Amino acid sequence: MKKTLLVLASAAAAFAPAQAKSPDPAKGERQLARALEGRVAGEPVDCIDLHRIRSSRIINRTAIVYDAGGTLYVNRPRSGASALRDWDVMVTRPFGSRLCRVDTVRMVSPGSNMLGGIVFLGDFVPYKRVQRASR
Repeated sequence: MKKTLLVLASAAAAFAPAQAKSPDPAKGERQLARALEGRVAGEPVDCIDLHRIRSSRIINRTAIVYDAGGTLYVNRPRSGASALRDWDVMVTRPFGSRLCRVDTVRMVSPGSNMLGGIVFLGDFVPYKRVQRASR
């Protein structure tokens, strides 16, 4: 009987899901710093024009980066940043042609369409490339 229990316990341990590593909060900050290298922050704005946005990128548990050509807008959510995962899909329903700090973003898992969380946007901080002095 003891041998059977030991075998069952070993089998259960082998098939148990690996314990998820706790996320490193500094990892997202490092990724964001790399994305913003050579850029300088401007004054935060409440809204951005959606027609200017070429793409967006999720920085895990940290921020959303919106690419508007020469300017990157970084949004650090007021709430829900822990729901930001780079494999999820952002679903945004803005009111009008602008995305504003009062809007929310729903994070959805692409395989199951399950809601991963809701992100409450904050200010949009523009980052532009540093202009090099001409000689």
